[in-house]
Amino acid sequence: MNIFKDLDYINIIGHHFLVYGETNTGKTQFTANFVKYLLESKNINPKEITILEFGPNFKLINDIKIGGRIQDYYSKSLLCVNINNKTEIIPPRLNATNKRELFEHICYNYKKTSNMLAIYSKNPTPYLIINDISIYLHLGSKYELLKVIGKSNTFLGNSYYGKSLKSTISKLLSLIEKNKIEFLIKNIEFSVLSR
Repeated sequence: MNIFKDLDYINIIGHHFLVYGETNTGKTQFTANFVKYLLESKNINPKEITILEFGPNFKLINDIKIGGRIQDYYSKSLLCVNINNKTEIIPPRLNATNKRELFEHICYNYKKTSNMLAIYSKNPTPYLIINDISIYLHLGSKYELLKVIGKSNTFLGNSYYGKSLKSTISKLLSLIEKNKIEFLIKNIEFSVLSR
Protein backbone atom coordinates (compact mmCIF):
# COMPACT_ATOMS: atom_id res chain seq x y z
CA MET A 1 0.00 0.00 0.00
CA ASN A 2 1.30 3.45 -0.89
CA ILE A 3 0.11 5.66 1.96
CA PHE A 4 0.58 8.78 -0.12
CA LYS A 5 -1.98 7.60 -2.69
CA ASP A 6 -4.46 6.54 -0.01
CA LEU A 7 -4.20 9.65 2.17
CA ASP A 8 -6.40 12.62 1.36
CA TYR A 9 -4.89 16.00 2.26
CA ILE A 10 -8.25 17.30 3.48
CA ASN A 11 -7.95 14.85 6.39
CA ILE A 12 -4.78 16.58 7.62
CA ILE A 13 -6.33 20.05 7.98
CA GLY A 14 -7.18 20.78 11.61
CA HIS A 15 -4.97 17.95 12.86
CA HIS A 16 -1.36 17.20 13.81
CA PHE A 17 0.22 14.67 11.50
CA LEU A 18 3.65 12.96 11.33
CA VAL A 19 5.00 11.03 8.34
CA TYR A 20 8.06 8.94 9.18
CA GLY A 21 10.17 6.33 7.42
CA GLU A 22 13.28 5.35 5.54
CA THR A 23 15.23 7.57 3.16
CA ASN A 24 13.90 7.92 -0.38
CA THR A 25 10.28 7.02 0.43
CA GLY A 26 8.70 10.31 -0.65
CA LYS A 27 8.25 12.05 2.71
CA THR A 28 9.50 15.47 1.57
CA GLN A 29 7.62 15.23 -1.74
CA PHE A 30 4.42 14.42 0.16
CA THR A 31 4.99 17.37 2.50
CA ALA A 32 5.65 19.73 -0.42
CA ASN A 33 2.48 18.50 -2.14
CA PHE A 34 0.52 19.33 1.02
CA VAL A 35 1.86 22.90 0.92
CA LYS A 36 0.82 23.04 -2.75
CA TYR A 37 -2.64 21.76 -1.79
CA LEU A 38 -3.01 24.45 0.88
CA LEU A 39 -1.98 27.24 -1.47
CA GLU A 40 -3.58 26.15 -4.73
CA SER A 41 -6.61 24.05 -3.77
CA LYS A 42 -7.63 25.57 -0.44
CA ASN A 43 -6.40 29.12 -1.25
CA ILE A 44 -4.85 29.52 2.20
CA ASN A 45 -3.02 32.81 2.66
CA PRO A 46 0.70 31.89 2.47
CA LYS A 47 1.37 34.12 5.49
CA GLU A 48 -0.70 31.65 7.56
CA ILE A 49 1.69 28.79 6.69
CA THR A 50 5.09 28.50 8.38
CA ILE A 51 7.72 26.13 7.02
CA LEU A 52 10.62 25.12 9.25
CA GLU A 53 13.26 23.68 6.96
CA PHE A 54 15.47 21.27 8.90
CA GLY A 55 16.36 19.18 5.85
CA PRO A 56 19.87 19.18 4.43
CA ASN A 57 20.42 19.93 0.76
CA PHE A 58 19.63 17.09 -1.65
CA LYS A 59 22.40 14.53 -2.21
CA LEU A 60 22.60 11.41 -4.34
CA ILE A 61 24.55 8.65 -2.58
CA ASN A 62 24.80 5.18 -4.12
CA ASP A 63 21.83 6.06 -6.37
CA ILE A 64 19.69 6.85 -3.31
CA LYS A 65 18.20 10.32 -2.83
CA ILE A 66 19.12 11.74 0.59
CA GLY A 67 17.76 15.00 2.01
CA GLY A 68 16.11 17.72 0.02
CA ARG A 69 14.06 20.73 0.95
CA ILE A 70 10.40 21.49 0.39
CA GLN A 71 11.28 24.26 -2.06
CA ASP A 72 13.14 21.68 -4.19
CA TYR A 73 9.79 19.98 -4.83
CA TYR A 74 7.52 23.03 -4.85
CA SER A 75 9.14 26.41 -5.46
CA LYS A 76 5.99 28.38 -4.57
CA SER A 77 6.48 27.21 -0.98
CA LEU A 78 8.83 30.20 -0.75
CA LEU A 79 5.70 32.39 -0.65
CA CYS A 80 4.99 31.00 2.82
CA VAL A 81 6.67 32.11 6.03
CA ASN A 82 9.93 30.21 5.61
CA ILE A 83 12.04 30.08 8.73
CA ASN A 84 15.45 28.84 7.80
CA ASN A 85 19.03 29.92 8.08
CA LYS A 86 21.33 31.17 5.38
CA THR A 87 23.76 28.39 6.25
CA GLU A 88 22.73 24.86 5.38
CA ILE A 89 21.94 21.99 7.71
CA ILE A 90 24.68 19.35 7.83
CA PRO A 91 23.70 15.68 7.38
CA PRO A 92 25.70 14.49 10.41
CA ARG A 93 26.12 10.78 9.62
CA LEU A 94 27.01 11.40 6.00
CA ASN A 95 29.53 14.19 6.67
CA ALA A 96 31.29 12.93 9.81
CA THR A 97 34.41 10.77 9.66
CA ASN A 98 34.65 10.29 13.44
CA LYS A 99 32.60 10.71 16.62
CA ARG A 100 33.97 14.19 17.35
CA GLU A 101 32.88 15.48 13.94
CA LEU A 102 29.52 13.76 14.36
CA PHE A 103 28.94 15.57 17.65
CA GLU A 104 30.07 18.91 16.18
CA HIS A 105 27.58 18.53 13.32
CA ILE A 106 24.78 17.61 15.72
CA CYS A 107 25.51 20.66 17.91
CA TYR A 108 25.67 22.95 14.87
CA ASN A 109 22.31 21.65 13.59
CA TYR A 110 20.73 21.90 17.03
CA LYS A 111 21.61 25.61 17.28
CA LYS A 112 20.05 26.25 13.87
CA THR A 113 16.89 24.20 14.37
CA SER A 114 16.18 25.26 17.96
CA ASN A 115 16.47 28.88 16.85
CA MET A 116 13.91 28.25 14.10
CA LEU A 117 11.52 26.66 16.60
CA ALA A 118 11.92 29.65 18.93
CA ILE A 119 11.15 32.10 16.12
CA TYR A 120 7.96 30.20 15.24
CA SER A 121 6.98 29.90 18.89
CA LYS A 122 7.06 33.70 19.31
CA ASN A 123 4.86 34.27 16.26
CA PRO A 124 2.91 31.09 15.45
CA THR A 125 0.73 30.67 12.38
CA PRO A 126 -2.27 28.31 12.03
CA TYR A 127 -0.35 25.98 9.69
CA LEU A 128 3.05 24.55 10.64
CA ILE A 129 5.18 22.40 8.34
CA ILE A 130 8.48 20.87 9.51
CA ASN A 131 10.75 19.03 7.11
CA ASP A 132 13.16 16.44 8.58
CA ILE A 133 12.31 16.59 12.29
CA SER A 134 14.96 14.02 13.24
CA ILE A 135 17.72 16.59 12.60
CA TYR A 136 16.43 18.62 15.56
CA LEU A 137 15.81 15.57 17.73
CA HIS A 138 19.44 14.42 17.60
CA LEU A 139 20.03 16.83 20.49
CA GLY A 140 16.70 18.62 20.94
CA SER A 141 13.88 18.02 23.40
CA LYS A 142 10.91 15.95 22.24
CA TYR A 143 8.79 17.76 24.85
CA GLU A 144 9.80 21.21 23.60
CA LEU A 145 9.02 20.11 20.05
CA LEU A 146 5.53 18.95 21.07
CA LYS A 147 4.95 22.27 22.85
CA VAL A 148 5.80 24.19 19.66
CA ILE A 149 3.67 21.89 17.49
CA GLY A 150 0.80 22.52 19.91
CA LYS A 151 0.78 26.20 18.91
CA SER A 152 -0.46 25.27 15.43
CA ASN A 153 -3.95 24.32 14.34
CA THR A 154 -2.66 22.14 11.50
CA PHE A 155 0.73 20.44 11.60
CA LEU A 156 2.46 18.23 9.06
CA GLY A 157 5.98 17.08 9.76
CA ASN A 158 8.19 14.37 8.34
CA SER A 159 11.10 12.49 9.81
CA TYR A 160 13.70 9.91 8.98
CA TYR A 161 13.08 6.63 10.81
CA GLY A 162 15.13 3.78 9.42
CA LYS A 163 18.37 1.86 9.19
CA SER A 164 19.95 2.99 5.93
CA LEU A 165 21.97 5.81 7.55
CA LYS A 166 23.57 3.69 10.28
CA SER A 167 27.33 3.70 10.71
CA THR A 168 29.78 2.48 13.32
CA ILE A 169 30.30 6.01 14.66
CA SER A 170 26.58 6.79 14.93
CA LYS A 171 25.09 3.81 16.78
CA LEU A 172 24.17 5.90 19.84
CA LEU A 173 22.78 8.71 17.68
CA SER A 174 20.59 6.22 15.79
CA LEU A 175 19.26 4.80 19.06
CA ILE A 176 18.47 8.27 20.47
CA GLU A 177 16.79 9.25 17.21
CA LYS A 178 14.73 6.03 17.10
CA ASN A 179 13.50 6.46 20.69
CA LYS A 180 12.51 10.09 20.18
CA ILE A 181 10.67 9.39 16.93
CA GLU A 182 8.80 6.52 18.61
CA PHE A 183 7.79 8.97 21.36
CA LEU A 184 6.42 11.35 18.71
CA ILE A 185 4.58 8.52 16.97
CA LYS A 186 2.75 7.84 20.23
CA ASN A 187 2.14 11.49 21.12
CA ILE A 188 1.27 13.21 17.84
CA GLU A 189 -2.38 12.88 16.88
CA PHE A 190 -1.80 10.91 13.66
CA SER A 191 1.36 9.13 12.49
CA VAL A 192 1.94 7.22 9.26
CA LEU A 193 4.90 5.10 8.15
CA SER A 194 6.07 5.83 4.60
CA ARG A 195 7.30 2.88 2.53
